[in-house]
Amino acid sequence: KMQKYLLYNAVEPEELPTLRELSTMEICKVWSGMSRYIYKQLLQKTAVEIGVGTFAVLPVHATVGEGKLLPVERPMFILSKPLKMFYNLESEETKIPDEIPVVQPDFEEIAAEIHFRHEIVEHCVQETLLCFAGALRDNKEVEFSLR
Repeated sequence: KMQKYLLYNAVEPEELPTLRELSTMEICKVWSGMSRYIYKQLLQKTAVEIGVGTFAVLPVHATVGEGKLLPVERPMFILSKPLKMFYNLESEETKIPDEIPVVQPDFEEIAAEIHFRHEIVEHCVQETLLCFAGALRDNKEVEFSLR
């Protein structure tokens, strides 16, 4: 599934039929549905894998005051290893602990919540991620903000 985001060539417009059909508002609606879904999973201590990487809440230690360490939980996005290697990206090695379950997005659930057909939601997300991969491939700056 992740293989499709390892691009040798630029993303062609015909590879993005759904994004071309949807308005910016509709694309934003899909992603806000997606982000609410991810948020709900993270609250339940479940990680969500979206093809290019995984959203997870991980235990880390924050330094407070005089070298005291405080265990805290931090939401993170961990890029997939093959993607990092393929695009030659640098980031810290972060492992998701075995006790944290990892799920794929439930496109039917997301679609029902925002009143879209689930195929549209799934294709919109995949095509957006294809654009994201295309930007990585072309060394473009990418800002991807989820609430």
